[in-house]
Amino acid sequence: MKKYILLCLFAPLLFIACSDDDYVYPNVLTEMIDLVTDNTGTATYLKSDEGVIWSIQPRAGLDGLTPDSVYRTVTMYAPVNTSQPSSLEAILYNTQIAISPIPKAKDTFKEIHTDPVAIQSIWRSGDYLNLIALAMVKDRTHEFHFIDNGITHNEDGTKTLNLTLYHNRHDDVEGFNRKVYLSVPLRTYADVLQKGDKIIFTLNTYKEGMTSRSFTY
Repeated sequence: MKKYILLCLFAPLLFIACSDDDYVYPNVLTEMIDLVTDNTGTATYLKSDEGVIWSIQPRAGLDGLTPDSVYRTVTMYAPVNTSQPSSLEAILYNTQIAISPIPKAKDTFKEIHTDPVAIQSIWRSGDYLNLIALAMVKDRTHEFHFIDNGITHNEDGTKTLNLTLYHNRHDDVEGFNRKVYLSVPLRTYADVLQKGDKIIFTLNTYKEGMTSRSFTY
């Protein structure tokens, strides 16, 4: 059984990358994608949000991970075999872990922090709600999480999941922008929500203040 790795620290770990700064990448894809390890802790394949599976070509630096686990990542990879859908392969060049904790109920937080970020993009794909945010930082650790504010029942019989972005900047100085990749794992709600239900994601932004985005489950 695969275990999902869910990290909620700021500065996601860059754990696989090419060492040559002058290397020129071929045509590559860069996307939020699941990276899956085998029972030895070696990255073995990528699974896209559309369900496409790419076997990772062996190379140095793919081991030392948690065995039988799924990492939510932002990955740069190059497809090398696309002619046979049953045996797709890819070369992995760069992988960064995304922040992807399971949402927690509001009353489980000691304090609620909703410090602002800027939205670069936000979208729903597969089993995730994804956000690329820009946080103003200098030298302190920022914490991110997702707050589950419960499910409301609508008059038309549908349900709405209410989520809020938790962001504690720990009084950091707003020195410069740093990109933060976040993914809400929606698989947690597979037994509760059904097609046609709604997701309301609320966050504090520099431009709009507290604002919400709506998505269909």
